[in-house]
Amino acid sequence: MEAWVPLFDIFLNSPTPESEASLWLNQSFSSSSSAKSPITTASFVSLLMRPFDAIVADGSSSSSSSSSYSSSPPSTRRVMFIQTLPDMVQTRILLFLAVECQRFCQRDLCRLARDVLGGGEELDFWVERAARNLLDAVSDSNYEWISHLSLDSGQGKREQDEFDSVPVWLRDAAVDSDSLPWLPISPEDLNSEALYGNFGHKEETFGQVGEDIEEDVDEVEDHIEIDRPTNDPVGPEIQNKAASLKSQILSFESTSKTVSLANEIRQLCMEKGVDAFAVLSLIEPWLVEDETASILISHLSTGNEEELTWPSQVLCSIILPKFLALEEPVSRVLLTATIEYCKLHQKAAVYALLFPLILRGDGINNSICDVITRIVKECLHPAHVSAFCQKLLCGGKDERRVVCLPCHRSLLSDEMVWSESLFNLFQSILNQNVCLTQDSVDHIVYQVQQSAQTFSKSLRFGNFLLCLVTKCSPLLKCHKLILNEAVEKTNTLVTKSILSKLFSL
Repeated sequence: MEAWVPLFDIFLNSPTPESEASLWLNQSFSSSSSAKSPITTASFVSLLMRPFDAIVADGSSSSSSSSSYSSSPPSTRRVMFIQTLPDMVQTRILLFLAVECQRFCQRDLCRLARDVLGGGEELDFWVERAARNLLDAVSDSNYEWISHLSLDSGQGKREQDEFDSVPVWLRDAAVDSDSLPWLPISPEDLNSEALYGNFGHKEETFGQVGEDIEEDVDEVEDHIEIDRPTNDPVGPEIQNKAASLKSQILSFESTSKTVSLANEIRQLCMEKGVDAFAVLSLIEPWLVEDETASILISHLSTGNEEELTWPSQVLCSIILPKFLALEEPVSRVLLTATIEYCKLHQKAAVYALLFPLILRGDGINNSICDVITRIVKECLHPAHVSAFCQKLLCGGKDERRVVCLPCHRSLLSDEMVWSESLFNLFQSILNQNVCLTQDSVDHIVYQVQQSAQTFSKSLRFGNFLLCLVTKCSPLLKCHKLILNEAVEKTNTLVTKSILSKLFSL
């Protein structure tokens, strides 16, 4: 336990815990390789999930002994070690695990997140958000093992997990050679099931295995429904209903009538066997006036902020096309309704609004930049914005899942177009005291190097550089020479100020 104290100190006191924790782990891996209890990612997760008997009195839990002030006799309850930490530290640890999930066994991370969420008591708001964010981060690859489960047999035996397996080249060498004297295990053990772990045995968990599998399958189906809108033909009856709804919402009569139409649209889209994307493409709700659009989205919310499919469809069919075409500031009534909707459905806002807008084929302009800035500031926590930027800057196409109607995909690009407005957007994000990870900063520095000559006389670009050097100075020391070369190519009012700050790094 003592070996992990410096890491927990980082989570408790550091302004940039994700990047500092990552650096600490890298340094500790090499220094602890010869120790009796080496520091590994598996041992860290194991420590977080270590069971403890917490003393409960008067409905509250504590890791200390029973209090003499309690009138009722204390009882014990089994919790994980991470649940004994302060809420802020729990949140930071879970966010760090989400950012660095590729370095950990994703099966273990998934189990940790589910156990935190299923602890049987009311969670702190940000702890719950961070746990769900971690579950989202590992869901894409982690749930592949579900297809190999025998759900009907009840045995639940998984195939050998790739994270725990021996490298192919080493396994082949063991087969071709009678002995590997430098290997700490015998060649016969390389292919034994004990090496990989027996996934068929019963483990002590904090939730029911059957319930976990059902929840995982539901999440996989949810992602498939969003990411892969079908192109199945819509029947004549559905087409006629959609055409009727389109003509009615385009001719605004009254608020009450629009509310009634919103309910009809939802009922039609949620009928069994109906492709909601195809129906919404026929209704074309993005063509309505802003006031009508604000009424529609206000009455198309499910009230369940954890649902992803329907809120994403609402945003990508009503709001996204309007914002993609913005050339002037958005109307107040539409922006207000959008922000209120995104507060309820934050995950849908990321995949069906923020990602598509930033990946606009022609790049974002000033009006779109203002919209994104408002949504990010008022709807997302800074820690979630940091994770969002991580996916945007460093993630692949699979991580930046974009939800939009098929008819609008041609308006989007696979990569960001780095314009003045995009640099201005990241300046606004940094000014909201969002702590970016080291690899996010590395990617930004690369884009600065590539864009310095193009925006050599741009004051906006210069202001962004000044903000970057001011807010992210601890993460820029390794890029000092590159940034100096880039800044020297600019000629703005703030060039000297930037060079001065770089000199003091």
